[in-house]
Amino acid sequence: MRILEKYGNDELARVWVAQMRDDPRSVVEFVEAVQPPVPREKKWVLIISSMFGCPVGCAMCDAGGEYAGPLTKEEILAQIDMLVSSRHPDRKVRSSKFKVQFARMGEPSLNPAVLEALRILPSAYDAPGLLVSLSTVAPARAGRFFDELLRIKDEHYQAGRFQLQFSIHTTDPEKRKKLIPIRTWTFEQMAAFGERFCCPDRGDRKVTLNFAPMAGCPIDPAVIRDSFDPERFLIKLTPLNPTLRSFEGGLRSVIDPDSPGTGQALIDGFAREGFEVILSIGEVEENRIGSNCGQYVQRALHGKEMPLDAYTTERYRD
Repeated sequence: MRILEKYGNDELARVWVAQMRDDPRSVVEFVEAVQPPVPREKKWVLIISSMFGCPVGCAMCDAGGEYAGPLTKEEILAQIDMLVSSRHPDRKVRSSKFKVQFARMGEPSLNPAVLEALRILPSAYDAPGLLVSLSTVAPARAGRFFDELLRIKDEHYQAGRFQLQFSIHTTDPEKRKKLIPIRTWTFEQMAAFGERFCCPDRGDRKVTLNFAPMAGCPIDPAVIRDSFDPERFLIKLTPLNPTLRSFEGGLRSVIDPDSPGTGQALIDGFAREGFEVILSIGEVEENRIGSNCGQYVQRALHGKEMPLDAYTTERYRD
């Protein structure tokens, strides 16, 4: 691994850019972040890549396109080790919550090496606070991956140490196909897997259904309730982050990060259907750094126009 650049603010988030192989296309980005006012000793978040680019090409994500293949388990773990060793050379991670998210570049369920890395990770560090989060669009051809993920979760991440997130975004099937242009599981298939994955009696975390509400992309809480059990699934609502792809595609966020009340109608609608709802709005400065979900600094550096208040990387170069 050769570190090419670092961008960010040590008190909020930092994006690391690294070349993993001799091939110039083998560049990944990974992130370390905190969530003010929570100190790093209480919660430390690492956001890891599983692919060079991504073959899915979601309409709101800058990491798609120019896909150059999956990372090996060694390359996945090397990102984590780079960040851990920079702060904890003794490999003892003292944060009460040490969260490793597979959510930077790549659809993790399309790379079997992610499963190999997940088996190794719990024994790689002295980290009692380890929590793993995996975000996926649920590709239809990834059934074997998810079956094995369930076994790994039960063996290595008991008692709520694993967080699974399905990216939904809209309840309109045709709109969802445009936002996520690959064949995915139906809501019924996601729900059936979630019933197996989340066992409340064993302390498992509820499976998250994530929505970044966009104008023109309907979200009907009753449709979600028809398939998903509130005892095993929760709802997370986030603003659409200002990526180049969303900017170029004219996608507009329904939730204004400066006005959280813009999400209240959706919160109320899901609450009426019995769901726990999380409104997740981060710091606006994370958009400027380029550390938020869907953002990819390397693509932004070649963009002719930038979304408002996003990718102001020069002022954040380390």
